[in-house]
Amino acid sequence: MQQEYFSALMQLLAGFGFAGMILILSVIFGRRAKLRRAQDVPYECGNVPEGDGAPGFFSIKYYLVAVLFLVFDLEVILLYPWAVNFKDVVQENGSALVSMAIFVGVLLAAFLYAVGKGVIVWHKNPTPRQTH
Repeated sequence: MQQEYFSALMQLLAGFGFAGMILILSVIFGRRAKLRRAQDVPYECGNVPEGDGAPGFFSIKYYLVAVLFLVFDLEVILLYPWAVNFKDVVQENGSALVSMAIFVGVLLAAFLYAVGKGVIVWHKNPTPRQTH
C-alpha cells in the first residue's frame, strides 16, 4: 500500500518540479518586452478604447453564486456515483447511509444559510416594467 502512495507522491513532485522548472527557465531565458504605447493599447474590434481601459465593477454576488455553484456541483459529482451504487454500498457498510445523510444535511444547512443571507436573491424589491 505504501508503494501506491509513493508513486502518487512522485507524480506530484514531478508535476510541481516541471512547472517550477518551466517558470524559472522562462525568467532566465525570456526576453523583456519593449513598451510601445501604440502596440500596448488593447484592441477591441477596431474601436479605440475609451477611459483607462479597466472594466466596470462587478457585484460580489456573481462570485458568491460561482462559489455556490462549485460547492453544489461537487456535491452532485460525489452524490451521483454513491446513489448509483446505493444498494451495494449500504449492504457492505451500514453506516454509509448515515454518513451520506450527514453530508447532505451539512450542504442543506449551507444552502439555507446562503438563502438566509440573501446570496441567491438578486433583487430585493423588483419593480415591474412599465410599457408605454
